Amino acid sequence: MVPVLKTSPESAPATPPAPPSPRAPSLDGHPVGVSNEEFRAAMSRLAAGVVLVTACEPSLDADDPQAPVGEDVGMTATAFLSVSLDPPLVLVSLREGSRMDDLLAEQPLWGVSVLSESQRHIAGRFAMKGRISDRLLFEDIPYTRGETSGAPLIGGALATLECRTEQTVTAGDHTLVIGRVLSAALPSADGGPLTYFKGKYRQLG
Repeated sequence: MVPVLKTSPESAPATPPAPPSPRAPSLDGHPVGVSNEEFRAAMSRLAAGVVLVTACEPSLDADDPQAPVGEDVGMTATAFLSVSLDPPLVLVSLREGSRMDDLLAEQPLWGVSVLSESQRHIAGRFAMKGRISDRLLFEDIPYTRGETSGAPLIGGALATLECRTEQTVTAGDHTLVIGRVLSAALPSADGGPLTYFKGKYRQLG
């Protein structure tokens, strides 16, 4: 009769732990544990500069150079950054289906004004929901029209850029627009930048 060897619990081979099961998506599309509110709160801790993206609706009659152009459109943005030095490229993130997103799908030329700390009212005006027409929003704001893009460039901005769309990428509920910089200027050397942090416009210092 062959003896049966008994092992104590201490000497028994350990059972390898089961691999963690993948997180099931939540109702809002994020993995469990990351809600829209948590994601928004975390990203609000990232300070960002504030710019005004502008463009002019193209003429309804492209064959007639004398035909009037459409309305100027503006949008406050904080998701704006430099992408490349050679060639000079920038990127702006637009909410999918927004007026600016729809316009830049047909108008490749647009402008960017880097707002100063004294231009908080401009940022707030173009960011508000249920706003009035863009024509009225531009009415009492000093600006020049870009020679290349035709877009309004805000007077007193720390910097202005004119851009031409090179590429667009759909990313979730936003469109990433990559533009080649066609011109750059520094209208104002005074004041600091307008920034956005924890859901509010702020200034350095």
